[in-house]
Amino acid sequence: MSDLVVVDLGTGNLHSVGKALERVAPGQSIKVTRAPQDIAAAQRVVLPGQGAIGSWLRALANDDLEQALKDAITSKPVLGICLGLQSLYEASDEDGGTVCLGVLTGRVRRFSEPAVSGERLKVPHMGWNRVNQVMDHPMWSDIGNGSRFYFVHSYYAPVPDVGTRTVAGVTEYGIKFVSAAARENVFAVQFHPEKSHRQGLTLLRNFVRWDGTV
Repeated sequence: MSDLVVVDLGTGNLHSVGKALERVAPGQSIKVTRAPQDIAAAQRVVLPGQGAIGSWLRALANDDLEQALKDAITSKPVLGICLGLQSLYEASDEDGGTVCLGVLTGRVRRFSEPAVSGERLKVPHMGWNRVNQVMDHPMWSDIGNGSRFYFVHSYYAPVPDVGTRTVAGVTEYGIKFVSAAARENVFAVQFHPEKSHRQGLTLLRNFVRWDGTV
């Protein structure tokens, strides 16, 4: 049994996520894998990814793997990173429209080169930006509101017009978007904690300690 499993769906940044977890969880077993039995046996699951969500979801299309992940989402602490956040919504505009896992309500949209003060902002949104915490959550422990994290993404989850029960953090890049979401034992972020220095390592350490309750 592994204490922590990083799910390998072939979309990059797995090595850096694994190394960051090793720093904050010394002595714990950390495994990068796509084996359903490993996901089922793990105490905690990290769902990372970058790149195209279509290929990410196609890599999940093994029935046993998809079921193991869905079981984990309902039963143990799960951390989504980048595509791991976007995949939790109902659908994405990417690839002409992609059906996602449906854990969170809403549809992921593409940035349309938003303008600020008359200047066009580059897409993808790449670099450091502030995260405004809008929900008290154990995953924010020892992380100051407005802390800066590292982002790389062209798609985003809009902030819902009505109700923010699953929105844990909001960031502005021309428009406001969901940079952290939470539902029961699942917490997911659009930014990359493994690339976000001290505050990113703090968030990963919080995950290692989190029992999945709020």
